[in-house]
Amino acid sequence: MSREQEDINRRLLRARDLMDRTFAEPLDVAALARVAYMSDAHFIREFKRVFGEPPYRYLQRRRVERAMFLLQHRDTPVTDICMAVGFASLGTFSRTFTAIVGESPTAYRVRTRGLPHVAPTMFAMRWNRPSSFGEARGRSGE
Repeated sequence: MSREQEDINRRLLRARDLMDRTFAEPLDVAALARVAYMSDAHFIREFKRVFGEPPYRYLQRRRVERAMFLLQHRDTPVTDICMAVGFASLGTFSRTFTAIVGESPTAYRVRTRGLPHVAPTMFAMRWNRPSSFGEARGRSGE
């Protein structure tokens, strides 16, 4: 890998780390591109090339991952969880959650309630991570 490519990857990691730390806050491509010292369009292209999905989709998945944890381990109302993870609308949250996970937030909470709470390991986190937008639709007919 060239020195230039390593520099680009490091700058993209900086932007992704910001997304991981501040996923519940409003984030836009322009702000993330500034962190990576890239134009908006170049940032989107490079982020997708390096991480396999566009930044907006990564951010949505990150928010849903946090919501999954809160739904399983807290009695907080779904609307409050929706707002806590950075969604502005319950409808958008429910649609996005269902597209990624394959079931509604309420159905997920009912199904996972009472499952043992274990400290996540890297393997467990990777195994339980929602796979991709739209892939859940194929599982709903099972």
